Amino acid sequence: MKTGNLWFIFINASLINNFVLAYFLGICPFLGVSGKLSTASRMGMAVTFVMLISSMAAYGIHAFLLWVDAPFLQLISYIVVIASTVQLVEMFIKKFSPTLFKALGIFLPLITTNCAILGLALFQTNKGYNFLESFVFALGAGLGFTLALVLMAGLREKLDFAEVPAIAKGTALTLLVAGILSLTFMGFAGLGG
Repeated sequence: MKTGNLWFIFINASLINNFVLAYFLGICPFLGVSGKLSTASRMGMAVTFVMLISSMAAYGIHAFLLWVDAPFLQLISYIVVIASTVQLVEMFIKKFSPTLFKALGIFLPLITTNCAILGLALFQTNKGYNFLESFVFALGAGLGFTLALVLMAGLREKLDFAEVPAIAKGTALTLLVAGILSLTFMGFAGLGG
């Protein structure tokens, strides 16, 4: 395994093909939780953790299902693992940080249905990544997701102090900023060679 290949997988997942800003996966928490920087960074860490666990489990599940000749059970198996992991994260956050639990609100259980996490498991399976490549891919995707959330939250916090025309306030401005941020990340496409 070449280190350069792992580095490319990481950069590809975090910047070039960012799940939120290039694939538009995970838009719900991206728009819903990116109002405050502290909440966005913690949600990003929670999603990264779920992505790492789900990726490792998806690798094992894929290998097992190929071994028993039942690849048709792949999707439902991934969903069960993702839902279980999110439940563990939710219980942990509720126990150790009740204020964060309240701040994340409905978006914490929605990690279960976050298409970015399911997309991660399906992408790594389709790309045929080995265990280490899957781990690096999940880490890159999770950190890219966190980066998108933190950038959006920072921009939204700054815009709270800006004079904005009434027609552009609220959701319109949020979507406009998200679009510009997405276009900015398109510049990383040149890194792919």
